[in-house]
Amino acid sequence: MNGIELGALPPPGDPELLATVCEAEPATIGHFHAQGFLHPRIRAMAAARRTAGVAVTVRCEGTDGAILHHALGQLRPGDFLVIDRAGDELVACLGGASALAARLRGAAGAVVDGCVTDIEELRQAGLPVWARGLSARTTRGEGRVGSFCRPVECGGQQVRPGDIVLADENGVLVMAPEEAQGLARKALALQQAEQQTLARLRAGETYPQILGTVLQGEEEQQ
Repeated sequence: MNGIELGALPPPGDPELLATVCEAEPATIGHFHAQGFLHPRIRAMAAARRTAGVAVTVRCEGTDGAILHHALGQLRPGDFLVIDRAGDELVACLGGASALAARLRGAAGAVVDGCVTDIEELRQAGLPVWARGLSARTTRGEGRVGSFCRPVECGGQQVRPGDIVLADENGVLVMAPEEAQGLARKALALQQAEQQTLARLRAGETYPQILGTVLQGEEEQQ
């Protein structure tokens, strides 16, 4: 893209919805839902407790990090920074100072489809951060290209401003606002049922006995 594109912030997150979503585990949702999961190369880098927030999207290209500086000044409590690096995996756009800036604005987390830096400072900042890796090369404030609160690509998924992001050490899931509560509630029911499965395992039953698993051909052999 050429130039700067500035969109409007999405509506702020509903605290009750985000609290419900945050109780669900992405891996539980992954048992019954296949869309919206970012590529597993994007992994937890720092303070990766489970967190949920409203996507505030940034496309940050090459060495020009000014658009991210702009975004850091716009963040609200419950926002989740989603950063499209336009294919760059060599230059870090997020480090210790920018992570602290996001946390102090109340951000729920940040995911970068590229590299971050200052790993020890990231850990100290306390902002949950996901990325593809680390780099000592960093962006600078050129202010020539980038987009804010426009649809972006992150981890192989299109992410729109206002989408709901749920992330933990197992991965990152992006959901449309209208589907987030339903997916979370179904996951919570499964998580509750799993406690019964764990109790039965501890009581001596085998996993296939509990799940009723039968392989093709087993019935004929019995």
